[in-house]
Amino acid sequence: MLACQKALFSLPNDAHYLNCAYMSPLTKQVEAAGIAGIQGKRMPADIKPADFFETVEATKAVFGKLINAPSDAIAVIGSASYGIATVANNVSLRPGQSIVMAGEQFPSNVYAWMRKAEATGAVIRAIQAPTDFNNRGALWNEAILDAITSDTAVVSMAHVHWADGTLFDLEAIGARAREVGAAFIIDGTQSIGALPFDVTALKPDALICAGYKWLMGPYSIGLAYYGPRFSAGIPIEENWITREGSEKFGGLVAYTNNYQPGATRFDVGEKSNFILLPMLHQALRHLQDWGIENIQQYCADLTKSFCKEIKTLGFAVESPRWRAHHLFGIRVREDLSMERLMSAINNANISVSTRGTAIRISPNVYNDAADLDALLRVIKQTIQQEAGQRTSLSMP
Repeated sequence: MLACQKALFSLPNDAHYLNCAYMSPLTKQVEAAGIAGIQGKRMPADIKPADFFETVEATKAVFGKLINAPSDAIAVIGSASYGIATVANNVSLRPGQSIVMAGEQFPSNVYAWMRKAEATGAVIRAIQAPTDFNNRGALWNEAILDAITSDTAVVSMAHVHWADGTLFDLEAIGARAREVGAAFIIDGTQSIGALPFDVTALKPDALICAGYKWLMGPYSIGLAYYGPRFSAGIPIEENWITREGSEKFGGLVAYTNNYQPGATRFDVGEKSNFILLPMLHQALRHLQDWGIENIQQYCADLTKSFCKEIKTLGFAVESPRWRAHHLFGIRVREDLSMERLMSAINNANISVSTRGTAIRISPNVYNDAADLDALLRVIKQTIQQEAGQRTSLSMP
């Protein structure tokens, strides 16, 4: 059973950070790896040719183990949008074909498809969530499955919805996509690192992950898996280090059309970033040590009592079958001011996010029961205060 890992972080004792879906904090070891990278640039002569490759390969290997994929199918990317753009650049579409996605998904997994649809005459089918919260997750998944037809060329979505943690049945959705021959693309930014994912079992054609959320790494670097569908793909940039023989610095002007094996062709330029990459590598080693299944179970145990009690207070929460435990939304009661509630939460030094009509709560292994208790206490106090104000206003 995984214990609270707060001691590994530099979070203030009086802060309740329940907002990993916004950005993860860094462990002290990840921070130290970045500082060491900065210090290493003091003496560039100490940076050897092998240093451009070794941490890259080690990072890909750890990530590959986390998602059960071969390391040579992993690419270093600069952002989720970079990874999605690479996919869009290598998918053929015809007029009238559809790109199916979940409604209101994160823009990084939308804009590239908007551009692609405009250029090819394809259409985007964004399947909106049901307005009724009764059985919402199941109905939303059914609607997505129904939208995948013989005209569908791409299904591009997340494992969990970034706004409220709604869980999508990727096994069923992926099977339907393969039935019609559609490319199956997953944005794992809000799930990989906290929710188990098995490439071999779910068979995505691509899995794209920014590194600064649940991978616990720094901003401006991420990782992606590219499957056999893209094995001969064209990268969105051409850089020297992805080419065959790039390890031999003396022969770089012996230009070649051949890429390094596997998904290396899709690596971002300057992938060997001597500051960010060691930080990401160390963060992934933490995840490996903790175990992704253990992280998800830790979040489930941590939030179980909170979710049960918040429902008795009149807030809507998706059933456990259709939501993640590391990221979920609570829908504010109609008689409660979201603005006043969030003001009270912020004043109590509690960090959460608002996304649409939901308060998004996203704990991780550095949180404990005191963090959820503090949030619940503020919510109860705000309900009592607003009830008192309504009572006083109604009195003659």
